[in-house]
Amino acid sequence: MIENILKDAEHRMDQTLVHTRMELGKVRTGRANPELLDGIQVSYYGTMTPLNQVANISLPNPQTMSILPYEKALIPDIEKAILESNIGLTPSNNGNAVIVPIPQLSEERRKELIRYVHDLVEEGRVSVRNVRKDANHQLKALQTGEHISEDEIRRAENDIQTMTDRHINELKTIQEQKEKEIMKV
Repeated sequence: MIENILKDAEHRMDQTLVHTRMELGKVRTGRANPELLDGIQVSYYGTMTPLNQVANISLPNPQTMSILPYEKALIPDIEKAILESNIGLTPSNNGNAVIVPIPQLSEERRKELIRYVHDLVEEGRVSVRNVRKDANHQLKALQTGEHISEDEIRRAENDIQTMTDRHINELKTIQEQKEKEIMKV
């Protein structure tokens, strides 16, 4: 029973890391990155479809994204979807593809993004700590219900704390990498 609690806590903490990485991938760093367009949906024959399923996204250079739709009729819909997504990008088209220039970030904007990254990582830390709290609560319930020794419970709590520390340190590393990426001109 204790192993199940530990495995569940590990899995949920790993999911928190995956989610935080995904959210940080959406933070614009002044460089072209196809992940910036991940949340954009395009109307494709009346159905909202992810952009990456109706077009090929390429990076001709670090400051430009090129979106080549599988059908040329989608070009206006793709432009409209990018404009309406409020990600701060202004697309244009050359008749065959949608070109999305990525503007350089100002120093002020970089600092705002770093604050936003801090907030995202802090949400991740809080989530990891909540998983720890939940797992420790399950262990206490197990101790009273199953009559498991205090030593076993204490060992499991130490394992959970070690797991928590490891995940929080990984979040710190992710945050430092993202900050370096944002401050790189």
